[in-house]
Amino acid sequence: MKRLLERAARRAGGGSAAAPPRRHDALLRSAGVPDPGLALALEVPGARTASFTASLRRPAPSLAAEIDAALAAAAAPAATLPYLPAGRRTILMGVLNVTPDSFSDGGRFTEVRTAVRHALRMAEEGADIIDVGGESTRPGASPVGLREELRRVLPVLEGIRGALKPRPGAPLISIDTTKAEVARRAALLGARMVNDVSGMTRDPAMAAIVAEHRTLVVLQHTRGRPRTMQRSVRYRFVVPEVTAFLRAAMALARRAGIPGEHVIFDPGFGFGKRRPHNLALLRHLGVLRSLGRPILAGTSRKSFLRADRDEAPEARREAGIAATALALAGGADIIRVHDVREALRVVRLCDAVLRGPSNNP
Repeated sequence: MKRLLERAARRAGGGSAAAPPRRHDALLRSAGVPDPGLALALEVPGARTASFTASLRRPAPSLAAEIDAALAAAAAPAATLPYLPAGRRTILMGVLNVTPDSFSDGGRFTEVRTAVRHALRMAEEGADIIDVGGESTRPGASPVGLREELRRVLPVLEGIRGALKPRPGAPLISIDTTKAEVARRAALLGARMVNDVSGMTRDPAMAAIVAEHRTLVVLQHTRGRPRTMQRSVRYRFVVPEVTAFLRAAMALARRAGIPGEHVIFDPGFGFGKRRPHNLALLRHLGVLRSLGRPILAGTSRKSFLRADRDEAPEARREAGIAATALALAGGADIIRVHDVREALRVVRLCDAVLRGPSNNP
C-alpha cells in the first residue's frame, strides 16, 4: 500500500515521505485502539488531487474512498455539535483550574466560593463552556489521586450547577480529567462534556462512561504524562503524526459506542511538543478539518508563546490573542482561554471576517 501511494503521488506531480514508528502507538494499543499504521506524508498539487485519487480507485477502492472523504471533510463547512452553536460561530471555552499548581492560575480558585464566582464571571463575559479541572497537566506536574481530584472538583461543580441553573443560556459545563470516575461523577452533576487530554487512553473505562452518559468528548493528542512529556520530544512530521493519533482515538470512541457527532479534536498545543512543533500545528491546523469534526485550540498562555524564558504566563496575553486569531483563520471551532472578555472581542471580529456577519449573532 505504501508503494502504491508513493507511485500515485509521483504520477500526480507530487511526492511522499514516511514518518518513523511513533512512541504513542504502544499506548494506543494498550488502550485497545487499532494500530494506525505508518504515517505517510503525501504532497500533491491541488489541481491534480482528482487524478491522484482516481488512480487509486481500481487497485485500492476503500483507500481512495477514504481519501476522497477526508478531502471533502476538509473543504466542508464546520461540523455541528449537540448543545452548542458550532458551525454558526466560534465557541468560547473558559478555563477554571481548581488546582494549587496549574502553570498560569494555580492556587487562585481552590476555594469553592471563589471558583464559583469566577465561573459566573466567565459566563457573564460570554463563555459558552466552563472547563473545570482538578489536576494540573502542565509540564512537570505530579499526578493527583482519584480521591483528591474528586475533593477538588465535586463541590465546585455543585456550586456552579446551583448558581447557573436559573440563568437562561447558561454555559455548558465541561470536566477536564483523564479519570473515568471523575467524569462519571461530574456527568451526574450536570457536566455535558469530558475534556480528556490523553485522548481516552489513560483510563480504559473512560470511553464507556462517555458513551453511557452521552456527553461530548474532547480527544486531545499528547505524548507521555505531564511529568515526562517534554523529555526527548521528537517528531519527523508532527502534523500527520498528530492527525494519525486522533484518527485512532476516534476509532476507539466509535468502538465504545460514542456517536461521531459528539467528538471534538484537540491537537494538544504544549503537550509533548517543542515550540517548532506547536508553531507547525498552528500553521497547518486546517489539516485536522479532514477528520470531519470540530477543532478545539488551547493556546492560551502556553509557554511556546513567550518572548523570553523568564516571561510570566500573564505576560503572554498579546501573543495569545494573535494565536487565537491564527487558530480561527486555520479552522478552529472552539477556543479554550483564560481571558474570556478579551477573547470574545477577537472572536467576534474573526467570525465577522471568516464566517460573515450573518453567522455572528
